[in-house]
Amino acid sequence: MTDRFSGQIVVVTGAASGIGAVIARHFAEQDATLVLSDIDGAKLTASADALAAAGHRKPMIHVGDLAKEDVAGKLIGDAVELHGSIDILINNAGGGIIKPFLDHTPDTLRTTVDRNLWTALWCTWHAVPIMKAKGYGRIVNIGADSVRNGLWDHAAYNAAKGGVHAMATGLAREFATSGITVNVVAPCIVNTPQVQQASAAVPHLIKKFVDVVPMQRPGEMDEIASMVTYLASKEASFVTGQVISVNGGSTML
Repeated sequence: MTDRFSGQIVVVTGAASGIGAVIARHFAEQDATLVLSDIDGAKLTASADALAAAGHRKPMIHVGDLAKEDVAGKLIGDAVELHGSIDILINNAGGGIIKPFLDHTPDTLRTTVDRNLWTALWCTWHAVPIMKAKGYGRIVNIGADSVRNGLWDHAAYNAAKGGVHAMATGLAREFATSGITVNVVAPCIVNTPQVQQASAAVPHLIKKFVDVVPMQRPGEMDEIASMVTYLASKEASFVTGQVISVNGGSTML
C-alpha cells in the first residue's frame, strides 16, 4: 500500500532519530506529506535529508521544545499555513530519565513530565480544533508498556506516560462523533540506538527489562512503526480509545 497516506498531512514529533525517525520513514514510504519536529535541529535536518535522498518528498521541519505551549502552537500553525490542514498527529516526542524514584530531583521529575506529557498535550490541544473542523483526524500517542507492568525504576516515567494514556482515552470519548480517533501504542523495551548504548554501559539493567518479555528480545523500531501507521490509517476507523501494547507478550490479558 505505497499510496496509503497519499494526500494526507502527517505531523511526527521526536522525529530526529530512533522510533520517531522510523515512524517518519514508514509514512514517507506510504506517500504521506510529512511535518517533522524535534528539539535537536542537526539530527532532525539529517533525518529529513535522508528521506529526500531515498526519493521521498522532503519534509517540513520544525525545531523546538514542544513542552512549551507557544512552540507547539507554532508547529501546528506552520504545518497548516504550509499545507492547509493536518490529518494525522503522532505524539512521539519524549524520553525517560530512568532511575529509582527517590534518586530523582525536582528538575529530573519536571523534565520527565515535560518531555512526555506536556509535549503531547500541547500538540494535541492545538491540532484537535483543525481536525474537528474538517471532520477527520488520527492521533496516535507513543505510550509505555511499563505503565501496565510496573517496571523497575520507572515510577516517574510512568506518571508521565500514564497521563498520555489517560489523555488519549478521554479525548477518544469526547471526540468520538467528530471523525477523530485517538489511540496509544505502548512499547516495551525497543532496540533503539539509546538502548544499544545502554546495553553496553549497564547490561544488567537491560537484561532485567528483556527478561520481562516472554519472547526474550526487545521490540524492533519497525514493529512499533507498523502499529502506528495502522492506527493512523483509514482502515482503523473503528479503533479509538485503545492502549495497544507492542511488547512481545510482557503484559497479557
